Amino acid sequence: MAFNGTWKIDRNENYEKFMEAMGVNVMKRKLGSHDNLKLTIQQDGNKFTVKESSNFRTIDIEFTLGVTFEYSLADGTELTGSWNMEGDKLVGAFTRKDNGKALRAHREITGDELVQTYIYEGVEAKRIFKRG
Repeated sequence: MAFNGTWKIDRNENYEKFMEAMGVNVMKRKLGSHDNLKLTIQQDGNKFTVKESSNFRTIDIEFTLGVTFEYSLADGTELTGSWNMEGDKLVGAFTRKDNGKALRAHREITGDELVQTYIYEGVEAKRIFKRG
């Protein structure tokens, strides 16, 4: 599967503005934009295992396409939602538990990069990863 492999953060676009919209304080925003995030993705049919490792934490996330699950962001924001495939793009629809607002995300392979896009309250950010 195209997503399988280890991906290391290469660059961010508008990520600090996104974190600000999410209510992340200035210190965590500065740290978050330099977190050295690495994703290890393993897909087996509709099941995904994603290991996120950064300067702050290492967690394993398991999900099945279309099945709602709970997830906590690195800053502690709790979400509930699900991932689905739309064509060759992973599309996530999540709701914040604290305020009920929607967070959208999608992951797609563009050339040799994994592009992860977040949209919250009209603010869009991208995190671009390269195979590592």
